[in-house]
Amino acid sequence: MLWQALNAARDLGRVQDIAAILIRYGFGDLVRRIGMAGALERAGKALHWKKAEELARLQPPERIRRILEELGPTFVKLGQVLATRVDLFGPEWLGEFRKLQDHAPPVAWEKIHAQLTEDLGAAPEEVFAHVEPEPLAAASLGQVHRARLKDGSEVILKVRRPGIRPVVEADLRLLQRLAEIVENETDELERYRPRLLVRQFSASLRRELDFAAECRNAERIARSFADRPELVVPSVFWEWSGERLNVQSFLDGIGGNNLDAVDEAGMDRHAIAAAGTRIILRMILDHGFFHADPHPGNIKYLSDNRIGLMDFGMVGRLSEDRRQEVAELLYGLVSRDADLVAATLIDWSESEETVSDALRDDINEFIDHYHGVPLEKLDMGRMISEITGVLRNHHLVLPADLVLMLKAFLTMEGMGRSLDPEFDMASEAAPIIEEVLKAHYSPVNMARRMQHGVAESLKMLGALPRDLSRLMRAIRRGRIEVHLDIQSLKDVGHRLDRAASRLTLGVVTAALIIGSAIVLNVQSDREAFGLPLFGLLGFVGAALGGVWLLFSIWRSGRND
Repeated sequence: MLWQALNAARDLGRVQDIAAILIRYGFGDLVRRIGMAGALERAGKALHWKKAEELARLQPPERIRRILEELGPTFVKLGQVLATRVDLFGPEWLGEFRKLQDHAPPVAWEKIHAQLTEDLGAAPEEVFAHVEPEPLAAASLGQVHRARLKDGSEVILKVRRPGIRPVVEADLRLLQRLAEIVENETDELERYRPRLLVRQFSASLRRELDFAAECRNAERIARSFADRPELVVPSVFWEWSGERLNVQSFLDGIGGNNLDAVDEAGMDRHAIAAAGTRIILRMILDHGFFHADPHPGNIKYLSDNRIGLMDFGMVGRLSEDRRQEVAELLYGLVSRDADLVAATLIDWSESEETVSDALRDDINEFIDHYHGVPLEKLDMGRMISEITGVLRNHHLVLPADLVLMLKAFLTMEGMGRSLDPEFDMASEAAPIIEEVLKAHYSPVNMARRMQHGVAESLKMLGALPRDLSRLMRAIRRGRIEVHLDIQSLKDVGHRLDRAASRLTLGVVTAALIIGSAIVLNVQSDREAFGLPLFGLLGFVGAALGGVWLLFSIWRSGRND
């Protein structure tokens, strides 16, 4: 408790900053509801309310995006993660979140130099033949400097921003607390599962802070594509790399956004787009380990229409079982099995619901729309957008690994179309998808899964007597407890408590009126205004009680 109190005190300044920004964008009521009234009062004194009113008139998606920008690097990263949640947000929200750019002012070379000296064990000038003090790029977590080894090899130094971890940890603590309050106090935001989002985001951001993990990710993907020259991954120099420093070979190519340079170099745009599609699909469906953020800034186009991939801080993982589930979903779409598709989506969403008629009807409509269309003719981007729209309409939330998979699909299709407007991702994906489906339902794999299922069933049956014995012993000893946690009953309890209080006050008020009327008919030595004093006091008390009761009922009606 003492440690939590110290952390809370340390974060008070940041809480006030967050409250001020929220109020300025018209979220003063939310600040009150989540218990930040003190911060609200202090922050309000420093605000220009006229400007706040103007900002509050922005459309909600733009308002939230600008709030995240002003809150700083951690919240910009959060917005970028939300841009991947196609199962939660509509196109207008996703469009705003995608505008969040991961850039930040560069750190002074003196601070970078001091941290490099500490990590390398010597001054960078002693380790490298040359280091550029001016950064190639600066982002929220780190910045990149170009350097040259003593053997003449060109490398880049990706340096973590000095002192960034304590700042990120403070923001993550505040986000976690804020998510708990928002989920408990605001019903309209509960469906977005803010605590789950913050938990997933925190894990992802902490992994990104470890540059050594990024190096291991790069080497794992490089090994997976060792026999495919179309993908180039920078080599890692482990003698200098670690948690705060990543030293990689420099890829000399054309940036992913510089399409004019692609044309000038005589590269084949369609071939590059097709290669990118094959790379991502192989990562996802063959290896189950993929680059989750293949945007143009992380890509370089190399000679012979090859693709250089960089920045492996955000990766996705799909287990073998999950890849089989993806294959089953594809099979359900092809075979028009709406129940199988709906059941798979609900299993993925970890929902306690069963397959409803409304969900089955929406799935049927979706399947009918694409039934009979050859794989090579499918608009994969539109198909993914429509199926995620079904998820949003039925409040189904996908696991993080599948969200990253969908994001990788959509990002690569967008890049493919920017390279070649006539590019059809489905035509490139069709052979790989068909290969996965055939392998999944091959006799060998089906026999292996059947054998595994029989083994699991026999194992469960073998353990059944022991489990029943433990259960019976626990029942005899009275150790079986059933916990029911129904959130809505808490609200019902509060309402019943208020109703009982009003009823009690009403009875007391009525008793005062009756008792005072009796006392008025009794002669008394103590009088006021010609009336017995105690009778008069009783009527005054009854009047005050009646006024309070009416005000309580009126206020309750306004709150409801």
